[in-house]
Amino acid sequence: MINRRAFLATCAAAPLAVKPMAAATGPKPNILFIAVDDLRPELNCYGRDYIKSPNIDRLAKMGMAFDRAYVQQAVCSPSRSSLMTGTRPDSTKVWDLVTHFRVAEPNIVTIPEHFKKNGYFVQGMGKIFHPGYDDPQSWSVEWQTPKAPTYAKLKTEDVPDEDAQKSKGGPPFEAGEVADNFYKDGMVAELAVATLKTLAKKPEPFFLAVGFAKPHLPFVSPKKYWDLYDPAKIQLAPNPYHPEDAPDWALTTSGELRNYTGTPAKGPMGDVLARQLKHGYYASVSYTDAQIGKVLDELDRQGLTKNTVIVLWGDHGWKLGEHGEWAKHSNFENDTNAPLLMYAPGMKASNKHSKALVEFVDIFPTLSELAGLPLPTHLEGVSFKPLLDKPDMPWKPAAFSQYPRGKERMGYSMRTDRYRFTVWVGRQDHSRIDAVELYDHQVDPQENTNIAKRPANAELVKQLMEQWKAGWKAAKPKGVA
Repeated sequence: MINRRAFLATCAAAPLAVKPMAAATGPKPNILFIAVDDLRPELNCYGRDYIKSPNIDRLAKMGMAFDRAYVQQAVCSPSRSSLMTGTRPDSTKVWDLVTHFRVAEPNIVTIPEHFKKNGYFVQGMGKIFHPGYDDPQSWSVEWQTPKAPTYAKLKTEDVPDEDAQKSKGGPPFEAGEVADNFYKDGMVAELAVATLKTLAKKPEPFFLAVGFAKPHLPFVSPKKYWDLYDPAKIQLAPNPYHPEDAPDWALTTSGELRNYTGTPAKGPMGDVLARQLKHGYYASVSYTDAQIGKVLDELDRQGLTKNTVIVLWGDHGWKLGEHGEWAKHSNFENDTNAPLLMYAPGMKASNKHSKALVEFVDIFPTLSELAGLPLPTHLEGVSFKPLLDKPDMPWKPAAFSQYPRGKERMGYSMRTDRYRFTVWVGRQDHSRIDAVELYDHQVDPQENTNIAKRPANAELVKQLMEQWKAGWKAAKPKGVA
């Protein structure tokens, strides 16, 4: 692990290299930047009517929900580092939970830092960067996160922090007989509401980043959110098995969940526990949704919504028993596809969905363009602002993700309109191909059968391999430099 204090204290930002843009007219919009940890696109606004998510649904009606938005690596720190810098994991050199992106890129400009350099008052709270790896130069004032107990029924000192849990120290779920502000997300919402009252009085536009920790494990929330769901109606994953013909290392062993008491050291969770876990996850989603609602309500009360861009994102997906696994840590659709919603004043396609392939590295240039800011030259994504007016227009032919397996392999995954194509190569020698995965979403949307080895698909694999080798630089929308 790096000495964060030492290198952060000596980091000096390089002059900002930018691409020119036409100057924006009128006042610059505020930015409300909402991050949600481990959130699947299993929400009412994504067609899952059994999920109680009225506030996220409200944002979807105001703006747009992206059905096929993909993270660059399905685990917290690599995903957030990629999103916040607008670059991919092979550029940030963050593939794990212990490396800070400023080791490889000490002078790179983050999203909030970019807005700060361009006249915005920038404030952050809750889980934005990975815990313990904040970036002080990104903010106008010190980043804040409240201190809160992990559980209502256990002493806090008895349980490791939820983001650093290394051994079994607490249950994986809890329905606490407590108020919303007992847990951290309720405190974050209260802090965000108070902050909006202050920001409304400032002369400059603001960029407010609000990060919510749930539904990250443990799935704890006040009991009233558990009571929204009937456990007898909760359906278990339809495919609790390893994909046919997939390499062993395509998946992991649900180690993150197994750190919690009451979970088996190996093997399946069992139907009773699996249903309890899904119940806890759903309750946590509804709990965090309610906290998001408090922030949106205050934005309305302050008369700020009409001039505020709102973006909400989950840092990656999460398996709830699919492929017999729990948590993230793979290149499958359940892990890499995450919710992304955006509202921008004046957008023409409100209350719409877009099926365009977009990536989380695209958020940085999109927010910059919506605010009329110049684009830093280091960005490795493209603005999807045109989709806010025309959600069905032709867009990227592919989205790219990756995940390492130890020091030996890196799996690079390409999601096209129809296929997921994953190539496992040597980490030190990318010419060494250890395995290939191919899933046809037209007939196998759950990615249950790897068809890469079938002789009938040889030509298709060859074509996809050529597209994969061309990479993300060749996958920009037409007309984008």
